[in-house]
Amino acid sequence: MKHAALFILTISATAMGAEKRIELPVEKATYKEGKGSDLASAYCYTCHSAEYVTSQPPLPRKFWEGAVIKMKEKFGAPIPDASIQELTDYLTEAYGMK
Repeated sequence: MKHAALFILTISATAMGAEKRIELPVEKATYKEGKGSDLASAYCYTCHSAEYVTSQPPLPRKFWEGAVIKMKEKFGAPIPDASIQELTDYLTEAYGMK
């Protein structure tokens, strides 16, 4: 599944009464297809690009599980408790150490 979106961020500088328009680049990275990729698309994209994950070196399951839990507990990612293991399985299979 390819995700491409143009995000337009409008910042109002109320003190100056000016408006600044910033166009962010289109997301080009995508998550690898596989069981659980829909979870990564649903929950990980809400906070960061796929490139944040795809640029990591191959890491062990313990890292991916810790990252998923940290994203949920520390950063407020909307990951349901019931999806933590399946998302961890996906990240480990797609981006983990073989």
